[in-house]
Amino acid sequence: MLQKRIDDQPTLSRQMVREAQGILHRHLKRVGLKQTAQRDTILRTFLETRDHLSTDELHRLVQKKDSGIGYTTVYRTLKLLADCGLASEVAFHDGVSRYEHQYNRRSHHHMVCTECGSSVEFFSPEVGELEREIGRKYRYLTTRHTFQIYGICEECRGKNEVSRS
Repeated sequence: MLQKRIDDQPTLSRQMVREAQGILHRHLKRVGLKQTAQRDTILRTFLETRDHLSTDELHRLVQKKDSGIGYTTVYRTLKLLADCGLASEVAFHDGVSRYEHQYNRRSHHHMVCTECGSSVEFFSPEVGELEREIGRKYRYLTTRHTFQIYGICEECRGKNEVSRS
């Protein structure tokens, strides 16, 4: 079971949601798409959760607010949120793409157990510095990175040791 995320902001204020909507609306205008109530509902639902959500999971949550929003709309909106920097895709051990919101958050990283799928979020300014250093070396203006460490958590190691006894 994937753990909930850690956040700098325990909840998002109405003002913060409006700011995130502004980011999405400006992006939609740039790419020639319409601003819709359905996209706003998906964004609000996405921002309200602290989970790493798959498209299926977000669709189930959105359906509770508006049963007329289809799976394809959720899928496409998640891609738009990622395109404008409000979301990022996170790959864990199970091959399912999940997303987490990036609005007003510090850069963070994940450690994922390959046995049970649990994850831990951690902050590391050194990883950010490494990104900038590599960017300078290769003359890139870096804009983001992903960093995940895979291993076996303490609980699963304990279970494995017990099963070998």
